[in-house]
Amino acid sequence: MNAHEIDYEIYGEEMQYVEIELDPQEAVIAEAGGFMMMDEGIEMNTIFGDGSQQDSGVLGKLFSAGKRLITGESLFMTVFLNNLTGKRKVSFASPYPGKIIPIDLSEHGNRFICQKDAFLCAAKGVSVGIEFSRKLGRGFFGGEGFIMQKLEGDGLAFVHAGGTLAHKVLAPGEVMKVDTGCIVGFSQNIDYNIEFVGGIKNTLFGGEGLFFATLKGPGTVFIQSLPFSRLASRVFAAVPHAGGSRKGEGSILGGLGNILDGDGI
Repeated sequence: MNAHEIDYEIYGEEMQYVEIELDPQEAVIAEAGGFMMMDEGIEMNTIFGDGSQQDSGVLGKLFSAGKRLITGESLFMTVFLNNLTGKRKVSFASPYPGKIIPIDLSEHGNRFICQKDAFLCAAKGVSVGIEFSRKLGRGFFGGEGFIMQKLEGDGLAFVHAGGTLAHKVLAPGEVMKVDTGCIVGFSQNIDYNIEFVGGIKNTLFGGEGLFFATLKGPGTVFIQSLPFSRLASRVFAAVPHAGGSRKGEGSILGGLGNILDGDGI
């Protein structure tokens, strides 16, 4: 099924949102929690899966929803449909600081592979499925396990990257080594594998993990500077511990910070 042809505009710098313009009877699908605002006249419906199997009966709908359950996503997605005669707009926001990336699937062989939590929204008709890894190293140590998300179709999809975005186009045979958590997504022709860092000192004291990803061209790769897991670990480290004490930059400054914050000594 051909995806709906939607127009869009992305606003903001650090905390972006995408505004999608819908012609009459055009629709967009989105993950739960990404909705920001919409014009009056847009109908919002919750559906099983991504809506790509809605005409294939009960079994087709269950299969579509089941794919999402395997990836750890909700069984349901939301469809925003313009039921009026004029143009209407609906907006979706990024979940944390970073960039929203428009992906024209027709420019990537109608398929794009991305992290499970990267997908934000897409034109109705785009299929959001699963991509199994057939390589044990990639499955066990790739950070995303055996499963990543697969976006298929000929329409527009929007994914989110944390921090600053790097867009790399790899030539045939060209190899790039990347931290496993920093991968946002890549085109289907990219050969993705996991490589051991090696070396006792690197393993024990490197602080960068035991493995990194190798991406071999030809194809397009999107890299993020701030994976959500890295952001979450920094936030968690800054949260006061259960005993009420908190680590500062040093013992003196840490104590002074507690006093100024009203925590006492």
